[in-house]
Amino acid sequence: MSDLETFRADVSAWLRANTQHAPRNYGAIVPPELVEEGTAWQRRLYDAGMTGFHWPTEHGGKGLSAAHTGVWLEEAALADVPPFLNMVSIVLMGETVMAHGTDEQKADHLHRTLRGERVWCQLFSEPGAGSDLASLATRAERDGDEWVLNGQKVWCSNGRVADYGICLARTDADAPKHKGISFFLVDMQIPGIELRPIRQMTGGSEFDEVFFTDARIPADALLGPLHGGWGVAMGTLTNERGHIGASVISLGRRVADLTDVSLYARGRALQALGQRQGPQATTAASLLKLGITELFFDIAVARADEAGAHAMLDGDAALGVLGAPGGRIAGGSSQVQRNIIGEMLLGLPKEPRI
Repeated sequence: MSDLETFRADVSAWLRANTQHAPRNYGAIVPPELVEEGTAWQRRLYDAGMTGFHWPTEHGGKGLSAAHTGVWLEEAALADVPPFLNMVSIVLMGETVMAHGTDEQKADHLHRTLRGERVWCQLFSEPGAGSDLASLATRAERDGDEWVLNGQKVWCSNGRVADYGICLARTDADAPKHKGISFFLVDMQIPGIELRPIRQMTGGSEFDEVFFTDARIPADALLGPLHGGWGVAMGTLTNERGHIGASVISLGRRVADLTDVSLYARGRALQALGQRQGPQATTAASLLKLGITELFFDIAVARADEAGAHAMLDGDAALGVLGAPGGRIAGGSSQVQRNIIGEMLLGLPKEPRI
């Protein structure tokens, strides 16, 4: 038996023995009301050596390979449990700080986050800079040994429960829009940060608006090169797309009980596409993202039709229809995915830039 096969067997056995301690499988982003359960689960994972598989041992990891992490993600998906507290903490922040952080930043954040002692949020999107993220207007100005943040972020998951956030801000207003951006690690408890929950049409409030008003962060909160935050952020977003094996398993679970032949066939085709791509995210991931988003939207509509008009007043069918359109925005809008497919896969002319 190979090392990975032995590892898979060990992980599977541990999950069978511990699934009862896991919160419901909320996916990549822990809901605010489940943060306490999610944190306890992350600590259980850490104590059992079931997290940070490819992280260096000096940061609390196991020093294994990315393939071991891929096995864990797949087995957690099969067991229908969260693979970690949240993606922003373990994947986006963790991978980015390991790649670009100073020794001090790594020592300060990585081990504590892996133990479940710090929750992170992502502060990228803005009201005027969603799909065109490089147009962001939040600014960070140097003042002695501090940076002063002013601006607004939106669609921030975990903002109200986060200890820290990964934040993009403009540090050179005169540079081309991709060049004058820097990447910061922001303490969410400092003065000058206001959070306002966003009311969704599902009735819930999973996201927040975040307002910075003369919020002061230390100079060493800068991650990576000054004005080089765009390159840092692109690596971060690539990490976000790298969980293909687990997404294919979740997709299979969603389509297994479909009675609509057309929807079932689309779902199985997308499963095959995900398996063909393998563990490394590429531009072809846009095909999978777009296909799954549109499939889930159509599944929600079909299930509402099957349930009947009375089911639209409340219940899973109603929530499914109300929540489905959000998938066309989250994780890169469907319009952006179509641009990537057209320009980078099909070789079509680039969209005109004004």
